[in-house]
Amino acid sequence: MIVTQVDERRLTALLEELADLLTDTVEGGASVGFLAPLDRADAVAWWRERAAAVAAGRLAVWVAHEGGRVLGTVSLALPDKPNSRHRAELVKLMVSGAARGRGLGRRLLTAAEEAAAAAGLTLLHLDTETGSPAEHLYRSTGWTRAGTIPDYAADPGGQLRPTTLYFKQVGGEAGAPAGAG
Repeated sequence: MIVTQVDERRLTALLEELADLLTDTVEGGASVGFLAPLDRADAVAWWRERAAAVAAGRLAVWVAHEGGRVLGTVSLALPDKPNSRHRAELVKLMVSGAARGRGLGRRLLTAAEEAAAAAGLTLLHLDTETGSPAEHLYRSTGWTRAGTIPDYAADPGGQLRPTTLYFKQVGGEAGAPAGAG
């Protein structure tokens, strides 16, 4: 299994496969911001918008693939404000239902964390549905629980669920802005 960061051109070439991954993830019950059933055309359009964000430098995307097939992805949303350039938000960690339980989520998470540290970022944060399988992954990889917000977002079935916020300090000197470590 190979995990690589993709540029706008590569992401655009993978739109169909990434849309399949997104619809599979939503159908599998993961709370990644969409309600089920997710229309495939909407999934393609959503990924197309992500390609524009990658081109603009606002998003970094990693894709895991094996045998020419996309099995997972994760992204870092990069802030554009001067006072927050030391941090990023980890977003949309997705693993195909067929590839779960093989350590792929951990590999994607590690790739994003290592790239963030190499880029001079010192703090990552995320939110995830409270009680979801993703929570175990984040806790087991050193993320710190910051708190829970009730009724934060609807799950794919439309039921409001709480979300738990996590953070992790990576690379560099904690508290130093990017490039200052």
